[in-house]
Amino acid sequence: MKIAIVGTGYVGLVSGACFAEVGADVTCVDIDAAKIERLSKGIIPIYEPGLDDIVDRNVKAGRLHFTTDLAACINDVELVFCAVGTPAGEDGMADLSYVEEVARTFGRLINDYCIFVTKSTVPVGTSHLVSKIIRQELEKRSADNVHFDVASNPEFLKEGAAIKDFMSPDRVVIGTDSSRARKVMERLYRPFLLNNFRVIFMDIASAEMTKYAANSMLATRISFMNDIANLCELVGADVNMVRKGMGADIRIGNKFLYPGCGYGGSCFPKDVRALAATGRAAGYTMEIIEAVDRVNERQKSVIYTKLRQQLGDLRGKRIALWGLAFKPETDDMRCAPALVVIDRLLADGATVTAFDPVAMDECRRRLGDRINYARDMYEAVVDADAVALLTEWKQFRMPAWKVIRRTMRGDLVVDGRNIYDPAELADEGLRYCCIGK
Repeated sequence: MKIAIVGTGYVGLVSGACFAEVGADVTCVDIDAAKIERLSKGIIPIYEPGLDDIVDRNVKAGRLHFTTDLAACINDVELVFCAVGTPAGEDGMADLSYVEEVARTFGRLINDYCIFVTKSTVPVGTSHLVSKIIRQELEKRSADNVHFDVASNPEFLKEGAAIKDFMSPDRVVIGTDSSRARKVMERLYRPFLLNNFRVIFMDIASAEMTKYAANSMLATRISFMNDIANLCELVGADVNMVRKGMGADIRIGNKFLYPGCGYGGSCFPKDVRALAATGRAAGYTMEIIEAVDRVNERQKSVIYTKLRQQLGDLRGKRIALWGLAFKPETDDMRCAPALVVIDRLLADGATVTAFDPVAMDECRRRLGDRINYARDMYEAVVDADAVALLTEWKQFRMPAWKVIRRTMRGDLVVDGRNIYDPAELADEGLRYCCIGK
């Protein structure tokens, strides 16, 4: 089965590589010629565990190809996946300009039946817009007899575990109003059906909404627990105990109930705001979703606030940061809490030294020489007045506190992910602050 995927960002590249892994012949298309050239040489533009191996294996097997020219492959494929970016506009609504351009190109090029599948996260109703654009392009070249279908196939990949999520999904959601398109999509996902993974078919509007609803639900749980954590600090409760008590209820469960310094990344912030904007456009206020975003933006400053409370005037203070990416196993710093913390520390006159196992280059690209970059976690804390954990990478879980206490100028540890034992730090003469306790 031959398919094309337009967009070689996180979603497009992972999807293309994984479809190739189960036997599909995949052509990944992108207008960025330099990126396509690098991909053709095996240079992966993002950090995702296992992705480089799967790309290399399928390129060598002849199942995965890269090109800048959709026209070169479109007559051979049965489906074209649209996996381009949908960044948030000033009003919070998803910017569909890249999706629209792919739809126009699709309409200009197809000569036989083909399915346009939106893999990008798009607002409800985008399928109607896409269909209209494609029909207009067909009419321009008097190709009204060429048939097509539009389907929605949102992704639910977790950065850092995307390969596993794609190959062993909780569910695959497909929105289509066409029996013909459904049969093609069933054939594409048959390898997953063999392993009893759920493929859920529904109408297109419901599929488009499912993506936003799912991400917003997870974001809601995070912001809820952060709100609870902040209240726990004020009333003398321990959020870790509260979390365990809540999570033991099978109606609630323990997933996404860990308090911290806020969520980030390319999905949750953008999708929460887009869902709220969709509500406003429809004349309805998404009260909970609006609050989820406000709580999260406030939570991103909690580390800075604790540093300020403990150290007082931050001018001239040296602060070490462990972790820059918004979560472990990725170099993604989009909407990362670290960016907020760094901005506020620098504005107060502090000096920041940071270390992250994989996001250092991304941080340099964003911040340049505004902060110092350490070669490892221990170099970062040399002469520091405080160290703050922002990203719970595994290598940060068991620091040599004796070494750290000797090399630090101060004695403050701010744990933004609640992973350390307060008693252990106290034994080494370190002051400890965490979230919700």
